[in-house]
Formats: sequence, C-alpha cells, structure tokens
Amino acid sequence: MAPETDGPATGAEASVRTGAAVKVFISSLIAGLEPIRAAARAAVVGLGHEVVMAEDFGARPTSPQVACLEGVRQAGIVVLILGKDYGARQPSGLSATHEEYREARQSRPVVAFVQEGVDRDADEAAFVREVQEWVGGLFRGGFTSPEDLQAKIGRAIHEVMLSRAAGPVDEGNLLERALGMLPEDRRGSVSMGRHLTVAIASGPTQAVLRPSRIEDRTLAEELSQAAMFGPLRIFDRRKGVAEAVEDGALVIRQERETSFTLTPQADLLFALPIPRGDDMMGGVIEEDVADLLGQTFRYAASVLDRVDPTQRVTHVVPVAAIGDAQMLAWRTRAETDRGRGGGMSYGIGRGEPGPVRLTPALRTRSALVHDAADLIEDFVTLLRRAYRSNAN
Repeated sequence: MAPETDGPATGAEASVRTGAAVKVFISSLIAGLEPIRAAARAAVVGLGHEVVMAEDFGARPTSPQVACLEGVRQAGIVVLILGKDYGARQPSGLSATHEEYREARQSRPVVAFVQEGVDRDADEAAFVREVQEWVGGLFRGGFTSPEDLQAKIGRAIHEVMLSRAAGPVDEGNLLERALGMLPEDRRGSVSMGRHLTVAIASGPTQAVLRPSRIEDRTLAEELSQAAMFGPLRIFDRRKGVAEAVEDGALVIRQERETSFTLTPQADLLFALPIPRGDDMMGGVIEEDVADLLGQTFRYAASVLDRVDPTQRVTHVVPVAAIGDAQMLAWRTRAETDRGRGGGMSYGIGRGEPGPVRLTPALRTRSALVHDAADLIEDFVTLLRRAYRSNAN
C-alpha cells in the first residue's frame, strides 16, 4: 500500500519522497566560481537529477533575486557553495547567496561546502561560521578543487535521497500525533499548578529507537543529567528524578509537575512548571513562558542529536499549551513592574483554552536551533492571543 500523504505533494516534495529525479538548486556567488559551479552541475546531472542555476533562468519579469528565491522554493535539495567573496548586499542587508540559504534551511535539505585555501573577506567568513555552526543542518565540509567538490556533492545528494527513503513527511499525521500527546483537560482533577506543555512530533514516521534503547539505563541517565545540569537543563537541579518506561516510552519525572517523555518515534513531550508572579495571584509573566520555550527547544534539539545522530528525523511539528489556566492573568514583566497588581491583564478566563500550533505546523528539525527565536516569539504570541480571546 502506498503511504498516505497530507494532501498533494509538490513536484519537488514528491521526488524527494520517492527517490525519483529531484530539482537541485546550486547556490553560490557566480563571478569567480565558474569552474566550481560547472563541477556542481556535472555532479547533479551525473546522478540523473535536474539542475536549477541562475545562469539558466533567462529573461524574466521579476528581479534576478526573486527568480532565484523562487528556484529555491521549487527545489528539493539546495547545494550551497561558499568561496572567498561574500557578494553584493541586497535590500535585506544580506547577499543573494545568504538570502537563498536562509530561505532554504527553513524547509528543505541544504548541503554546504566551503572552499579551502582561500583568503575570505570578513562578511564571507561570518557567513561560513553561521553555516558551520548550523548543527541541525547538513554541512559537509571543505573542498580543494572542482573535481573534489564534484565527488563530494555526488555523495552528499545520494545520502540525502537515502535518508528520505523512510517515507513521506505527513504534516497532518504529525500534527495529530503532537496534539494527541498533550494531556487531556484536567479541570475537576487535582491541580498540577500552572505548567507549560510542549509536544514535538518527529517525522518522517519511523521507529528511531528500538525497545532495548528505550530501556537502556545509560540513555536514561544521560538524558536525566542533561535535564538537570549544564546549559540545556530543564529540571530543578535541587530535586531528584525518577525514570520509567511507560506505554513503550521513556518518562523522566521530577516530582509530579515536571516531566519529559521520549517515544520510540523520537516524539517528545515536556511538562514544565511556570514560575508564579508574587503579586499576580498565581498568574504568569510572558517572559517566563518565553524562557521555558527556549529551554524546551534547546533541550529537544540536543535529545534528537543524541538519539538520532544520522538525521533520520528531518522535520518536526511542535504544539504548546498552558495547563490549569482557568483563571490565568497574563502580563509582561514591564506591566507587572509598573502596576504591581494594577496593570494590564490578559486572559482572566472562563476555562482552559486549547493548545496552539504554528501555520504551517511542519518545520525542519534545524528550526529548533536556528529559528528558535522566531518559534518562541510565535508561540508566545499565539498563547497570549488564546488567553486574551478566552477572556472575552
């Protein structure tokens, strides 16, 4: 039976999913890199895929950069090549190649190569650092010659196509899974206190961890240590933890209000207490929610890197909710400091609103690290809006 998909796939998406020929966009400065770009073209054509390059666009009614960004959006894979020169800045303040990279990494595989033995200008050096620090991406390393690059591009594209063989990334299925992980409405039950819950479904759907790995004491201890200590901690280091396997998933708890769950599909669930504002009758401060979201995304990315280092998980769908929030007062820290109990409140509501999701819900795995600031801002806005609407 053919795997189900969430609506019709674009040509690029369908090709990557099935292993058929795919469009590959070559992103680099053109001037001075002509032999290198020719080698990149040869690598793609040699694998039977379709090359998308600025040189081939011809006359178009739009600007060259608009055409290039559209080429990125139509491609299934983007090959980024960085040399010694950054290139002219566009109105955005970035070079054309930098714009293409930022566009691509949001939604499709990027394989990046850096030319070795050249004296880079300062802007290009900064761009190279950004790409090399993209821990959730597909950075492949350096190259010394057009022939060296051609061979490395061939191998990289082959690996990307193999990684997609697990099946389609079904946004609808992942969203359903993420929402299904959130706890049911607890009104009428014993309160856990104000808490932020975040569920992250991983795709394409596959068994990332075998049962023996879920039960591995070493894995549980490593995740517990990371959750309690160091820059990625999400738990209170002053309290102990309990680890257990429940319904086939690894669950790490700290008392009853704090927990982290990891499923065999590498889905993640977090329940973290929200600090109470001293003068807000138990309400929450917006910046506290933002801080918790940041901790959650950073820890989630580190867990995926630990349990899936070969990047079989390529996409995620995160959703979030605030539990036990029937009478939630929502303020910023500045509003609290100004009013000390008399400032603006958002969402002193009738009941607990439902979870919030992004539109589109599907994001690349690397977004948990490199687009974390945008994810945090979007989720905070959606949560604030949900509680403000719930009060009306």
